[in-house]
Amino acid sequence: MNRTEFIIATAVILFVAFSLGWFASWLVNRFTRVTKAEIGELDKMAQSLHEAEETRDQAITYLQQREAEITNQLSQTEAELRAAMDGLREARREAEELRGYIEKQNAD
Repeated sequence: MNRTEFIIATAVILFVAFSLGWFASWLVNRFTRVTKAEIGELDKMAQSLHEAEETRDQAITYLQQREAEITNQLSQTEAELRAAMDGLREARREAEELRGYIEKQNAD
């Protein structure tokens, strides 16, 4: 095999390798190509995901508002309870003073 035959054989082998590579790439692209139906389905899924995220954000906002309202109501109720307990304590003290005064008046 002389030099010219070797160059031609090498060129043929390289061309065949290039052709096989190109054909394999074409096959991979052909089978992995995304169709319009799949793109439409992906768009629908993206839209559904977006709507679900908006709904979640609205629910979180609502829950935060309700939590603030309930915390406010709890604070008001605790303040009312403290006021009632203070009033009751004062009434008991006054009742005890009156009992003591009545007993003292009865003893005289």
